[in-house]
Amino acid sequence: MSESRVALDENLVALRRARDHIDRYFDAPLRVADLASTAHMSVGYFTRSFTRAFGESPVAYLTSRRLQRAMALLQSTSLSVTEVCFAVGFSSLGTFSRRFRQWVGVTPSACRRERHYPIVPGCVARGALRPVRIGEAPESSSGVLSPA
Repeated sequence: MSESRVALDENLVALRRARDHIDRYFDAPLRVADLASTAHMSVGYFTRSFTRAFGESPVAYLTSRRLQRAMALLQSTSLSVTEVCFAVGFSSLGTFSRRFRQWVGVTPSACRRERHYPIVPGCVARGALRPVRIGEAPESSSGVLSPA
Protein backbone atom coordinates (compact mmCIF):
# COMPACT_ATOMS: atom_id res chain seq x y z
CA MET A 1 0.00 0.00 0.00
CA SER A 2 1.38 3.42 -0.87
CA GLU A 3 2.32 5.94 1.79
CA SER A 4 -0.37 8.39 0.65
CA ARG A 5 -3.04 5.67 0.91
CA VAL A 6 -1.89 4.76 4.43
CA ALA A 7 -1.99 8.44 5.45
CA LEU A 8 -5.49 8.81 3.96
CA ASP A 9 -6.72 5.74 5.88
CA GLU A 10 -5.18 7.03 9.12
CA ASN A 11 -6.83 10.42 8.59
CA LEU A 12 -10.20 8.77 8.02
CA VAL A 13 -9.81 6.73 11.21
CA ALA A 14 -8.97 9.92 13.13
CA LEU A 15 -11.93 11.77 11.59
CA ARG A 16 -14.27 8.93 12.48
CA ARG A 17 -12.94 9.03 16.03
CA ALA A 18 -13.81 12.75 16.20
CA ARG A 19 -17.25 12.13 14.67
CA ASP A 20 -17.88 9.37 17.23
CA HIS A 21 -16.85 11.82 19.95
CA ILE A 22 -19.49 14.27 18.66
CA ASP A 23 -22.13 11.52 18.60
CA ARG A 24 -21.28 10.48 22.15
CA TYR A 25 -20.96 13.94 23.72
CA PHE A 26 -23.25 16.12 21.56
CA ASP A 27 -25.01 17.40 24.68
CA ALA A 28 -21.77 18.75 26.19
CA PRO A 29 -20.00 21.96 25.22
CA LEU A 30 -17.73 20.95 22.31
CA ARG A 31 -15.19 23.16 20.59
CA VAL A 32 -13.68 22.50 17.18
CA ALA A 33 -10.22 22.83 18.73
CA ASP A 34 -11.01 19.96 21.12
CA LEU A 35 -12.34 17.82 18.27
CA ALA A 36 -9.22 18.57 16.21
CA SER A 37 -7.13 17.53 19.18
CA THR A 38 -9.09 14.25 19.35
CA ALA A 39 -8.10 13.63 15.71
CA HIS A 40 -4.50 14.83 16.31
CA MET A 41 -4.85 17.54 13.64
CA SER A 42 -4.66 21.31 13.45
CA VAL A 43 -8.02 23.08 13.56
CA GLY A 44 -7.90 24.21 9.93
CA TYR A 45 -6.78 20.87 8.54
CA PHE A 46 -9.32 19.03 10.70
CA THR A 47 -12.20 21.25 9.55
CA ARG A 48 -11.28 20.89 5.86
CA SER A 49 -10.73 17.13 6.16
CA PHE A 50 -13.95 16.55 8.13
CA THR A 51 -15.97 18.54 5.60
CA ARG A 52 -14.39 16.67 2.70
CA ALA A 53 -14.94 13.26 4.32
CA PHE A 54 -18.47 13.70 5.67
CA GLY A 55 -20.02 16.39 3.49
CA GLU A 56 -20.56 18.95 6.24
CA SER A 57 -18.43 20.90 8.69
CA PRO A 58 -17.91 19.65 12.25
CA VAL A 59 -20.11 22.47 13.57
CA ALA A 60 -22.90 21.63 11.09
CA TYR A 61 -22.64 17.93 12.02
CA LEU A 62 -22.84 18.75 15.74
CA THR A 63 -25.81 21.08 15.20
CA SER A 64 -27.69 18.51 13.12
CA ARG A 65 -27.01 15.83 15.73
CA ARG A 66 -28.36 18.09 18.49
CA LEU A 67 -31.44 19.04 16.48
CA GLN A 68 -32.22 15.41 15.64
CA ARG A 69 -32.15 14.59 19.34
CA ALA A 70 -34.26 17.66 20.13
CA MET A 71 -36.94 16.51 17.66
CA ALA A 72 -37.06 13.12 19.34
CA LEU A 73 -37.29 14.65 22.82
CA LEU A 74 -40.02 17.09 21.79
CA GLN A 75 -42.15 14.27 20.44
CA SER A 76 -41.48 11.60 23.04
CA THR A 77 -41.26 13.51 26.33
CA SER A 78 -43.12 16.20 28.18
CA LEU A 79 -39.99 18.34 28.67
CA SER A 80 -40.48 22.03 27.94
CA VAL A 81 -38.79 23.56 24.91
CA THR A 82 -36.31 25.26 27.25
CA GLU A 83 -35.48 21.96 28.96
CA VAL A 84 -34.99 20.27 25.58
CA CYS A 85 -32.77 23.14 24.45
CA PHE A 86 -30.39 22.67 27.36
CA ALA A 87 -30.63 18.86 27.34
CA VAL A 88 -29.24 18.66 23.80
CA GLY A 89 -26.35 21.04 24.42
CA PHE A 90 -27.53 24.46 23.32
CA SER A 91 -26.75 27.27 25.74
CA SER A 92 -29.22 29.79 24.30
CA LEU A 93 -32.95 29.27 23.77
CA GLY A 94 -32.95 31.90 21.02
CA THR A 95 -30.19 30.19 19.06
CA PHE A 96 -31.85 26.81 19.56
CA SER A 97 -35.23 28.05 18.31
CA ARG A 98 -33.69 29.85 15.31
CA ARG A 99 -31.57 26.85 14.29
CA PHE A 100 -34.47 24.45 14.83
CA ARG A 101 -36.73 26.49 12.58
CA GLN A 102 -34.02 26.79 9.90
CA TRP A 103 -33.33 23.06 9.96
CA VAL A 104 -36.80 21.59 10.51
CA GLY A 105 -38.97 24.32 8.99
CA VAL A 106 -41.20 24.84 12.03
CA THR A 107 -40.67 26.10 15.56
CA PRO A 108 -39.98 23.60 18.35
CA SER A 109 -43.45 24.21 19.81
CA ALA A 110 -45.11 23.67 16.42
CA CYS A 111 -43.12 20.47 15.94
CA ARG A 112 -44.49 19.15 19.23
CA ARG A 113 -48.07 20.25 18.44
CA GLU A 114 -48.16 18.94 14.88
CA ARG A 115 -46.28 15.69 15.55
CA HIS A 116 -46.03 15.16 11.83
CA TYR A 117 -42.46 13.92 12.10
CA PRO A 118 -42.33 10.18 12.69
CA ILE A 119 -40.47 8.93 15.73
CA VAL A 120 -37.88 6.45 14.50
CA PRO A 121 -34.88 4.91 16.19
CA GLY A 122 -31.86 7.20 16.20
CA CYS A 123 -29.73 4.80 14.18
CA VAL A 124 -32.33 4.77 11.39
CA ALA A 125 -32.78 8.54 11.45
CA ARG A 126 -29.03 9.18 11.35
CA GLY A 127 -28.64 6.83 8.41
CA ALA A 128 -31.47 8.45 6.49
CA LEU A 129 -30.53 12.04 7.26
CA ARG A 130 -26.76 11.89 6.78
CA PRO A 131 -25.24 12.81 3.45
CA VAL A 132 -23.52 10.02 1.59
CA ARG A 133 -19.90 10.06 2.66
CA ILE A 134 -17.43 10.81 -0.07
CA GLY A 135 -15.64 7.68 -1.20
CA GLU A 136 -17.95 5.32 0.70
CA ALA A 137 -20.91 5.16 -1.67
CA PRO A 138 -20.79 2.48 -4.35
CA GLU A 139 -20.76 3.76 -7.90
CA SER A 140 -23.76 2.71 -9.98
CA SER A 141 -23.51 1.49 -13.57
CA SER A 142 -24.52 4.94 -14.83
CA GLY A 143 -21.46 6.48 -13.18
CA VAL A 144 -23.58 8.38 -10.65
CA LEU A 145 -22.98 7.71 -6.98
CA SER A 146 -25.84 5.98 -5.25
CA PRO A 147 -26.41 5.26 -1.55
CA ALA A 148 -25.41 1.83 -0.29
